[in-house]
Amino acid sequence: MDAINPLGRQNHTSVTEFVLLGFAVEPKQQTLLFALGLLVYLITLAGNLAIITLIRIDQCLQTPMYFLLGNLSFIEICYTSTTAPKMLWDLLMGDKTISFIGYTLQMYFFVTLGGTECVLLLAMAYDRYAAICHPLRYAILMSQKICWGLLACSWAIGNFNSIINTALVFSLDFCHSNEIDHFFCDIPPLLKLSCSDTSVSQLVTFNISGCVIIGPFCLTLLSYILIVSSVLKIRTAQGRLKAFSTCASHLTVVSIFYGTIMYTYLRPSSSHSMEQDRLVAVLYAILTPMLNPLIYSFRNKEVQGAVRRALSIKVGSLKR
Repeated sequence: MDAINPLGRQNHTSVTEFVLLGFAVEPKQQTLLFALGLLVYLITLAGNLAIITLIRIDQCLQTPMYFLLGNLSFIEICYTSTTAPKMLWDLLMGDKTISFIGYTLQMYFFVTLGGTECVLLLAMAYDRYAAICHPLRYAILMSQKICWGLLACSWAIGNFNSIINTALVFSLDFCHSNEIDHFFCDIPPLLKLSCSDTSVSQLVTFNISGCVIIGPFCLTLLSYILIVSSVLKIRTAQGRLKAFSTCASHLTVVSIFYGTIMYTYLRPSSSHSMEQDRLVAVLYAILTPMLNPLIYSFRNKEVQGAVRRALSIKVGSLKR
């Protein structure tokens, strides 16, 4: 049966659904993986929702830095919710099929959110640059209008990247196996199934995704070079430590996120090992969204203070 691709023309393909092979484990291990996956997913939701709630209710967190952090937490919730529910369903019920349209939608949203997060992390680096290198002009450089502009730009670039990639990939023909050697809908494993010439799609995907990943990464790196240069000019060790501490959480998140994303998407297709890709994908698609709120909670005194204030208010209301 023919399937319709996102460009509106017919694909000459017999594939109407895909099978996500997921993790090759025994049934007992599948139950264990389901329990662990569900626990991680619930912790991810709880942690990121807690960050969003704290930022909304605590006046001390009503700053550009936490405005961006709250949006990062929202993206992380959407990011993990794009893949985790289907993965958990497959582990629990053993139903590993997904429709052609379902695969398209999951891949589109996953790539959109990944690209958006790349640019948003750059916006957060710019915020730290403005705060440390230009403290007297910070209110102007990070006005409410600029914050919303940075957020809109993040989503626009993420969507543009995803539209191009999704349209190119699904303009190909799929007439061989429909088994995807992965646990969610991603670009590299799908390209392996195409019976078309994928060289153009791979080249465009590599270049566009490379720009969305490498561009923000290089600008983020430049921001931190300028930050370090500015911090080293601070005379007191305590002042330097305080300045660096405001960047520690963001720098940790950036290192984990970009490291895994670059490993997955910026390698030549010939060097792709699906076992390695699955392990790395677990890190950036499942574990990183869970770790981000924990990193910001443990390493950020302002967030810790907001947690204490929220708990004290709750305890006080219970006593009354």
